[in-house]
Amino acid sequence: MAPVSPTVARWELVLRLRELREQRGFDSAGFARQVGFTAANWSHVEKGRRVLTVNTIGPVLELLEVAVEERAELLDLLEASKQRGWWTKSAALLGPELQRLYGMEFGAHSIRSYDSLIVPGLLQTEDYARALISADVMIRPVQVEQLVGIRMRRQERLLGPDPVELTAVIGEAALRQQTGGARVLGGQLAHLIELLEKYDTIAVRVIPFAATAGAILGGSSFHLIDFAVEQLPTFGWAESSVFGGAVEDPELVRDLGFAYVRALDQSLSRAESLALIRTYAEVKSSA
Repeated sequence: MAPVSPTVARWELVLRLRELREQRGFDSAGFARQVGFTAANWSHVEKGRRVLTVNTIGPVLELLEVAVEERAELLDLLEASKQRGWWTKSAALLGPELQRLYGMEFGAHSIRSYDSLIVPGLLQTEDYARALISADVMIRPVQVEQLVGIRMRRQERLLGPDPVELTAVIGEAALRQQTGGARVLGGQLAHLIELLEKYDTIAVRVIPFAATAGAILGGSSFHLIDFAVEQLPTFGWAESSVFGGAVEDPELVRDLGFAYVRALDQSLSRAESLALIRTYAEVKSSA
């Protein structure tokens, strides 16, 4: 099983409370009044922006007439949600949105990612990550090494005793783009080969240049995170050159799922992708 993530626990708690409220026929504003919240504050609770306490959740569970067994489950989730994940210790650097992403990654069962132009963060070497991070004009030089360390910390979920399953679809351009220079790219390709040879929970699927038009979805990047708990929907995250954040609309998350399947269909198999990566790595080593 995936480790307990406070971020995922809080998300499951608020989703289950909202589902119970709707099943019982309460509208949000009316329910808020009956449990001692303003409408705005209860809205923040259901969006995960405000944390319940043992005292404030009591009237909620009473009004919802939650059975003993489920009440215990919800209280366990509340307790888990109050713990501090490693990502919260870097709040000044990350901000709430990235903390949420890293918290979701930590508690994930599987991750599907798509990057057209770069190797995704969960698979990057330190040098490759440093080259990308230092190129961002919005990041101060003093922050670069801290952010590189955070990116490496994220990767622990790939290599632990119960690793997250990762399938990363990337464009062939990511294997050729001289990110950080030839030496850095060569090291990154060697790292991908090592991961694919050692871990069957990691798959890289390359969309070749010869793929039909429409396989590459521009310069986009997105991630679809799934969990072992059936009640939890897929968590979506999308990035562009000017935006990065959670995808809250379930229909948009579904659309990202369709886009991912389309890209996966145009990609090489895991074995073929590994062979292509080896080819580029051999060219780098002989250059």
